[in-house]
Amino acid sequence: MTAAPVLDPQRTALLLVDLMDRVVALPLEPRKGTEVFAAAEELATTFRRAGALVVLVRVERPAVAEQPPGSGLVPGLRRDGDLEVVKRTLGAFQGTGLDERLRERGITTLVFGGIATNLGVESTARAAADLGYDLVFAEDTMAAFTAAEHEASVRLDFPRLGTVTRSTDISFA
Repeated sequence: MTAAPVLDPQRTALLLVDLMDRVVALPLEPRKGTEVFAAAEELATTFRRAGALVVLVRVERPAVAEQPPGSGLVPGLRRDGDLEVVKRTLGAFQGTGLDERLRERGITTLVFGGIATNLGVESTARAAADLGYDLVFAEDTMAAFTAAEHEASVRLDFPRLGTVTRSTDISFA
């Protein structure tokens, strides 16, 4: 992990992926979903205090009449001013208008957290990199189904896309 860059709150957004009851409750590694949620919630509070945008991404299964129980965001996570994005694919950019909504706000840097590290988070991050965003990964706000999957993303893939750090090391100018 490296030191996090000092961020501009007007040009930075926090993207938290799939922090939904049914996902947070899954058996995850290297930390429990409740630990991921607690760290992500604390980071979201830091962003809101700085006046930075918080984007909460959740998945809905396409072509089903009713979503499974626990498909909403963990209660209490969303606050006024947050942007909620519903995705129907692995990543959050495809077909959601997310890129346009971020660009309208002048966002150039994205900080990532969520579940699963190697699936929804990584898929969204790869698309964001392709779109030209600067990326920061808050490692302690993520987990996967196995520690090996999580570690592959944070040790091999994410450093090629941006900066990997801890949520407590993120600060604003």
